Amino acid sequence: MKICLLDTGPIVAYFDPSDPNHDPCAETLDCFIGQFITTGAVIGEAMHFLVDRAGGPALFIEFLKASNTKVVECCQPEDLRSAVALMSQYKDTPMDFADATLVLLADALGQYDICTLDRRGFRTFRSAKGKRFNLIIDKD
Repeated sequence: MKICLLDTGPIVAYFDPSDPNHDPCAETLDCFIGQFITTGAVIGEAMHFLVDRAGGPALFIEFLKASNTKVVECCQPEDLRSAVALMSQYKDTPMDFADATLVLLADALGQYDICTLDRRGFRTFRSAKGKRFNLIIDKD
């Protein structure tokens, strides 16, 4: 089964028809055949951005269920230590906590396909194993 990491940007754009990235994100998310995997940090970040949209959080939960998205927790002390190290390493890019958890998850799974709008970040970020990310939404 194809596995793809899921970042915050496409989720937010998916639920906002006025977002300039809505159409490519909706097409990608609706047509993807495989397993989306994300982290609790991404869920929290997406909920923050969707809270002001009518029904946003509830619709997001329904999307997660319907798409069978797997959510992985990355908040154990050792995970946090590794995330902070990555955030420090990429402070000039910059990298936020949700991004760091996805980079850590990529190595844990050995999967580097990612659904993200953070092109600058995920074209720059490398996993601890030196792997590059494959952006599945790439308009540029």
